[in-house]
Amino acid sequence: MEWITSIKKAIKYMDEHLLEAKCAENVANEVAISPFYLQKGFKIMTGYSVTEYIRNRRLYLAALDVIADKEKVIDLAYKYGYETPESFTKAFARFHGVSPMQLRKDSSKIKVFLPLKIKITIQGGNDMDYVVEKMKSFKLIGFEREFTNDESYQEIPKFWDEFYQKYRKLLMEKGKPNGKVEETICNCCVGEYGVCIDDTGKEGKFRYLIAGSYTEGEVPEGMSVYEFPGLEWAKFSCKGPMPEALQKINTKIFQEWLPGNEEYEIAMGANIEWYSKGDTTDVDYESAIWLPIKRK
Repeated sequence: MEWITSIKKAIKYMDEHLLEAKCAENVANEVAISPFYLQKGFKIMTGYSVTEYIRNRRLYLAALDVIADKEKVIDLAYKYGYETPESFTKAFARFHGVSPMQLRKDSSKIKVFLPLKIKITIQGGNDMDYVVEKMKSFKLIGFEREFTNDESYQEIPKFWDEFYQKYRKLLMEKGKPNGKVEETICNCCVGEYGVCIDDTGKEGKFRYLIAGSYTEGEVPEGMSVYEFPGLEWAKFSCKGPMPEALQKINTKIFQEWLPGNEEYEIAMGANIEWYSKGDTTDVDYESAIWLPIKRK
């Protein structure tokens, strides 16, 4: 249950340091989890991103201070991390539905947001369809873009749409490659993998590659290569239409497999999604999630 313990520690740390905790990286360092996996797992298990949780808790505490009527709005704005009273009032009204002055007149309008309590019921997590495979180092090549953790669920599908729209004829109609980029897409099967890598060093951001297998040769302009070290990988098989089927497996990993696993833990801040060829809306469409793991 180490994963659950870490999430609980993260919540406890955030509530004890609400005014100092600035980002997920800060919280992750305190509880010894990769920022990438803290944010991914926290969102799946609670429905909130780390920054949303911190913001909501601050706004609730700010409302209690407003009702107590001991501090000016300008002082509360700076206390709870806002640069101006205007930005604080706007965020406050968006969360509570009323302005600070209106809440001071009618305290019943307050929106309560208490510390989260994590409870998990293990339901056959270790019966999931997965294999553990030790792999030598390997390289992937593809198109890279940075995303924020808060916006990735919306923005990554758009990235894939751009990729398919630009190379639709090549990918769907098996057209003849035109230039080095298209030759690389064909030769390396770019589009077979979706890769998340948490190594940017930038607050709340990670790299994402639409990628394929790379062995050798020229790397065309606009494409990049990433090498994974030799690791063990937990490969979770998935069958069903996208993206629902893969999202369901992803949720089960964080709600069932990780919390109940006594043998493995995450080895690095990265994961790979594998996509087969064929109709992604088909009930028999095959895909997979690969997690880098290490034995405890």
